[in-house]
Amino acid sequence: MLLIVPALGQAAPPVDYAADIKPLLATHCYQCHAATQQKGGLRLDTAIAALKGGSHGPGLKAGSSRESLLIKAIEGAHPELSRMPYKKPPLAPAKIALLKRWIDEGAKAPANERPDKSTHWAFTKPARPAVPTVQSSKFKGQGSPWEIRNPIDNFILARLEREKLSPSPAADRVTLIRRLSLDLLGLPPAPAEVDAFVNDASPGADEQLVERLLKSPHYGERWGRWWLDAARYADSNGYSIDAPRQIWAYRDWVVNAMNRDLPFDQFTLDQLAGDMLPDPTLDQKVATGFHRNTQINQEGGIDLEQFRIESVIDRVNTTATAWLGLTLGCAQCHDHKFDPLTQRDYYGMFAFFNNADEPTLPLATAAETKAAAETDAKVAAYIHGLPDKEPDIFEKSLKWERSLTPEERQKLSQEVRTTFDTQFPERTLAQKQLVLAAYIETAPENRPHQTQIKRLRAARPALNSTMVMREREKPRRSYLFIKGDFTRDGGEVTPTVPVVLHPFTPSAGGSTNRLEFARWLVAPENPLTARVIVNRMWQQYFGKGIVETENDFGTQGTPPTHPELLDWLATEFMGSGWSLKHMHRLIVNSATYRQSSRARTELHLVDANNKLLARQNRLRLDAEIVRDVCLSAGGLLSPKMGGPGVHPPIPDGVMSLGQVKRAWDTATGDDRHRRGLYTFYFRATPYPAMNVFDSPDAYSTCTRRIRSNTPLQALTLLNDAAFYEFAQALAARVLKETASDAARLETAFRLCLARKPSATERARLDDLLNRQLAAESGGNVRLAAWTTVARVLLNLDETITRE
Repeated sequence: MLLIVPALGQAAPPVDYAADIKPLLATHCYQCHAATQQKGGLRLDTAIAALKGGSHGPGLKAGSSRESLLIKAIEGAHPELSRMPYKKPPLAPAKIALLKRWIDEGAKAPANERPDKSTHWAFTKPARPAVPTVQSSKFKGQGSPWEIRNPIDNFILARLEREKLSPSPAADRVTLIRRLSLDLLGLPPAPAEVDAFVNDASPGADEQLVERLLKSPHYGERWGRWWLDAARYADSNGYSIDAPRQIWAYRDWVVNAMNRDLPFDQFTLDQLAGDMLPDPTLDQKVATGFHRNTQINQEGGIDLEQFRIESVIDRVNTTATAWLGLTLGCAQCHDHKFDPLTQRDYYGMFAFFNNADEPTLPLATAAETKAAAETDAKVAAYIHGLPDKEPDIFEKSLKWERSLTPEERQKLSQEVRTTFDTQFPERTLAQKQLVLAAYIETAPENRPHQTQIKRLRAARPALNSTMVMREREKPRRSYLFIKGDFTRDGGEVTPTVPVVLHPFTPSAGGSTNRLEFARWLVAPENPLTARVIVNRMWQQYFGKGIVETENDFGTQGTPPTHPELLDWLATEFMGSGWSLKHMHRLIVNSATYRQSSRARTELHLVDANNKLLARQNRLRLDAEIVRDVCLSAGGLLSPKMGGPGVHPPIPDGVMSLGQVKRAWDTATGDDRHRRGLYTFYFRATPYPAMNVFDSPDAYSTCTRRIRSNTPLQALTLLNDAAFYEFAQALAARVLKETASDAARLETAFRLCLARKPSATERARLDDLLNRQLAAESGGNVRLAAWTTVARVLLNLDETITRE
């Protein structure tokens, strides 16, 4: 809800019922006074119903808040009624004042308002709005003129003009190139790139920079991470055991899809049903890993069907959030309390995903598979021959087995743990050999055998694989779960979509299956998908979406601040052939995006949260980009792309924090300095330096990262072993590349912030350097002193902020 506080001497705009009042009533009153329940005979889901009132009389009197029953009730001033909302915190004074002002202004509301929730704005297909006219294409703001660059600016400026606000001037060119580089690549520009851009006065230089960035392979890494958040991507299975998994090929598919600008409708089909496309390619099969990012429970004694169903439920909820922006998960146990989504709608969508199996797709070549098999045979033969060499070795393995703690057992494979359930005399030779192999590889007295096996396995190629979906030939029966309990059969359901949205019509010759559901999601008639995706893109550039509740476009979500702009962007997205790069190009080339982020006192008084975008927003960088910026500044960043997750340095003891202690083989060489995107990510014990900067936990879909501000972040940048290494590298770099301390200070500053230091900043850094040089003794004094300066620079708020 946008509360506009007028500046001194400026009349307040009329209260907007749809934007301000209806969401307020929905949040605080609908639970007791709407379609499902009308306590006291009162409904408040339309203005007409509120005027009519209930058993105590009309709910409000247009033009007089003082005489309105609704106001008396919420203020606790009625002699017979308890203060409302009943047994809940009172409404904030600002909200009561807003209601009063709306009533005093005549309680104006749309004449065609209906209580039927299907008339909610988000459930109607977006229509292409006309681009609004503005008073001038050059708006004289604070500083240089603000020029209209594309239709986005018309929509933003038209609203600012209505509110009698001026936009901010354009950011300086150093800020702009850093902003563009961080937003499009997730990497800072090199000083030489900054200088070239600042000095390029040719027409179209700005657009040429954007095109160069969009063509960079690092664009796919930056925007692939955006989608991987929604895909709840991680490199482990989750739950308490949280064992490693191989699914990095899906991550690489996303990065590559972004780089080649795979149309978003095809991007959707490949991920939700790539296995069902005619003659699917290997890439399209890999893409179905989107819904294999669910957790897997590997604990002993679990009900496998229960956790298979948990995965299907996760797929339903994730799809509804990621593509539709709906809280459909609220209908798992009962009809949705606020949106027109029934429990039968929920299990109708469940049925689309219930018919998939969960295989592992081999990615190895035939030659690799053959070589691995030959190596495995040699290892097996070695283990098979051990009883002849050591007759008591089976007794030793049995003694080892009996000594294992529950935690140690959990580290072993499911096959070995299952074999433990069979008494030793009843085991087959193959089972005995299986346990023997586990014994050989884990007690310390078997070092000679371990050395021999390691030598044999040195020639074994890695057989990479990835987790995918595959439709079953024989469909499973799907049924409604009574109160969400899968053991309570509420009757069979067939695959269906929510009734409130556009009809489900399979293509000619198509079936009611997962592929046709994916096509339904990206059909031009769908009122939500295009809006949801462009809104989430907008959120990345401005910190908030046009709809701030980016994961809830339902009746409880916030209405769009610029509804016409949202629909224009949605129709533009579809009309461009679902091109993500086209939308990026539009947004970053707009004057709206290019505004200065400098705070303005008069805007704080009128629009404290900057929802009208009279300036750009400062945004703390995402966790992975914080790492990438520091790596880049030190000249360490490896450009290598793709492949299995890597293991950069990690604080001691981290991997013992989960239920199962995991190994963390710290990488050397290039893998030590890869982009944060490629860091191996355990769900239960996430990489600390990313966790502290609010990386998602990957247990569920994440459509908006939080941006916290904690002391741990500063301590991480100063003292974490990896960031200390980055600071040492930055110090060594400037010592090697520049000849004087004055030049070194400027170079180090620009490597971190892109701009040159001010006189004050230079003086303070110079003082720090000199004090450190005087204090250091022994060893490489200059490197130690410059490392301290580098630690300060990497810890600056501006270093980890996109201006």
